[in-house]
Amino acid sequence: MHKFKILLLTLIAGLNVSTMGASIDHIQNYSAEYGGNPAQQGAINIGSTVYFNPAGLMRLENGTYMVGGLQYAFGDQNMNEDGNDFSTDLSSPIPNFALYKKTDDGAYFWTMGGIGGGASLAYKKSIPLALGPFDANKFLKNTQVKGSNVYVQTTLGKAYNLNDKWSASVALRGVYGKRTMNAKTTLNFANAKEISIDAEREAFGIGSQLGLNYTPNNKLNVGFRYDSKIKLDFKTNSTTNGNDNPSGEFIEGVLLKKYPVYRDGIKTRRDLPTLAALGASYKVTDQWTTFIGGNYYFNESATMDRVEGMNVDYDNGWEVSLGSEYWINKKFAWLVGFNYADTGAPDKSFAATEYALDSTMVGTGFKYKPNDSTEWTVAFNHYFYDSRTVENIKYEKEISSIGVNFVKKF
Repeated sequence: MHKFKILLLTLIAGLNVSTMGASIDHIQNYSAEYGGNPAQQGAINIGSTVYFNPAGLMRLENGTYMVGGLQYAFGDQNMNEDGNDFSTDLSSPIPNFALYKKTDDGAYFWTMGGIGGGASLAYKKSIPLALGPFDANKFLKNTQVKGSNVYVQTTLGKAYNLNDKWSASVALRGVYGKRTMNAKTTLNFANAKEISIDAEREAFGIGSQLGLNYTPNNKLNVGFRYDSKIKLDFKTNSTTNGNDNPSGEFIEGVLLKKYPVYRDGIKTRRDLPTLAALGASYKVTDQWTTFIGGNYYFNESATMDRVEGMNVDYDNGWEVSLGSEYWINKKFAWLVGFNYADTGAPDKSFAATEYALDSTMVGTGFKYKPNDSTEWTVAFNHYFYDSRTVENIKYEKEISSIGVNFVKKF
């Protein structure tokens, strides 16, 4: 019976959440244009500057702008243990919306959309459960493991000129996070009843955003953005079933004692780390602009599920991007970009539905400008993730996304 307790503990506690993008929890898919050119940190444009370089809004024409878009991410995650594959499909819509007004005196802006997390995942054929020579999956039936992780942000701020070359921005940001987990299984012998846990964790936090933009001439632009750490105190609401089955007091006596983060009513910290972003754009010709940018994630100073039995020390993460925008004519532009990311995730953080692998992303897309007040962007990107083997389990991912963005100037 002790082995059954261990295997079920491994089954349910192995579930956490999935992240999309390049860092631990942060994503950078703020607009569809990122998919075609991820080096947006120093960009000046009507569709993405409000998200990535808000201080640069002062370099746009006066007017009121409305931005809206949707990206759809899809792919799969796979784990392999001793030749046995455990996989799940991944899918997630990522909407974005922004409204801003730029005048000679300043620019007021509001954005809303995803800032962290990832897609919903469902493992219908269990997850790796071998304990040395003991294959736990042989003793389970009707196993399902599901999880989701979504962070939504809203940011309200103002940009203003410091002089004819420097501009700055300041903003207040609110973040709502929701992380769900449910798992159920049945021991594969007579009179066994279903064991399950259904948990939902929610949190709300407030932070700040600061920005600087430097335009020394009509060719070069440099942007900087600082997103403060968002302190998130997650509270768990959970329901468990199965304490009257042959495994005994498994849920209360083993699972929740070992992993209290899933206990009903408990509060745990999992912050969104501080982010520093720096980038530049350079007009090579009137038609061609090149881009470079980087993000640095201060994971070490954030508190992430530091409770007894789940302490994980993350390293800081970073990523670098390159991009290009070429206007073929007055209506169409071609986008292309590249991103490499080192997440800073240690082996101890890897679990069945949460493993932040280092990645290389390539993207491309097109802009269509039918008139001076309207712009459409369509983009596609693909992430090539490094595989990683931790405790005899090989972790792999493959994710792509396609997105569309619309901008209207009034």
